Amino acid sequence: MKKLSYLAIIIVSAALVFTSLVAFHSSPLNAAPVPTPDTVMLNGAGATFPYPIYSKWFSDYNKIHSDIQINYQSIGSGGGIRQLLSGTVDFGASDAPMNDEQLGQSKTKILHFPTVLGAVVPTYNITGVSQELNFTGQILAEIYLGKITKWNDPEISKYNNGVSLPAQDIVVVHRSDGSGTSYVWTDYLSKVSTDWQSKVGKNTSVNWPVGLGGKGNEGVTGLVKETPGGVGYVELIYAVQNKLPYGRVQNATGAFVKADLAGVTAAAASYATAMPEDFRISITNASGKAAYPIASFTYLLIPTKIDDANKKDIIKGFLTWMLSDGQEKVEALSYARLPKEVIAKELKQISQIQ
Repeated sequence: MKKLSYLAIIIVSAALVFTSLVAFHSSPLNAAPVPTPDTVMLNGAGATFPYPIYSKWFSDYNKIHSDIQINYQSIGSGGGIRQLLSGTVDFGASDAPMNDEQLGQSKTKILHFPTVLGAVVPTYNITGVSQELNFTGQILAEIYLGKITKWNDPEISKYNNGVSLPAQDIVVVHRSDGSGTSYVWTDYLSKVSTDWQSKVGKNTSVNWPVGLGGKGNEGVTGLVKETPGGVGYVELIYAVQNKLPYGRVQNATGAFVKADLAGVTAAAASYATAMPEDFRISITNASGKAAYPIASFTYLLIPTKIDDANKKDIIKGFLTWMLSDGQEKVEALSYARLPKEVIAKELKQISQIQ
């Protein structure tokens, strides 16, 4: 009987997520722009993590430059990297920096342009619980390893005094697609749990020990929202927009920090001056008492050689705008601005696009 009930939850949840995704991706916000004869269309694909701010940016840029339309498909970081390498898009987007093997597959050098900073948060749907829970990295790792299976587990209760946690099964939700959000999540778990690091590791796609898969941040959000006992990881704005509770996470100093702009900015601050020339860096589990530990840059992936001179100039113009006026728009969508030191380095890098 229990197996039938659990199966019913999966079937209903999957149907609800499918319905919500169809509605989401058929909305005017997601509809591909219809170009006019004088319009230049740029096509990009990749990360769902920055999709809300990219939608805002591309729409606002079109209002300034009506002859330029940027069509972006939110398909996950892995898909964005694959499409960029196959040459089917003008640019890619990823929360995880491309690794050396992926960069070696490209016919031309690929540049990483950090665009904003964001946070990945643990979100949950626990019957009768609306409080903000405290999580250690070890607890999150053991939940995702399938070692902690009940919400009233003593290890969770120890850090949540005064919260009446039920003896409810934990239903783990993770990404089913190649995902930069998964990369950030597993990168963090690998730093705080030797067990996770040795058994699963970090990547955009991993062999998940337990759980249900949802496509995109949207899919994970939908599954957690509709699954009693569910726990998942999503970019902060998805939890905020869907009114899902999300917990505080213990950082490297031992402080429990709730994801917000200040915590994400604090995480980046300790790395800003040490940013490598290619911008490929991890800022999870950063030092600093105020630092939120599951924070990340997200990147636009731009080829250095663009044969279409018009598209080349448009991309360079958009990047310059994104690093100036575009940064004024990010905080309203729960992203953090780039540090000034990083922006200065990126503005110099734009000249490498030929």
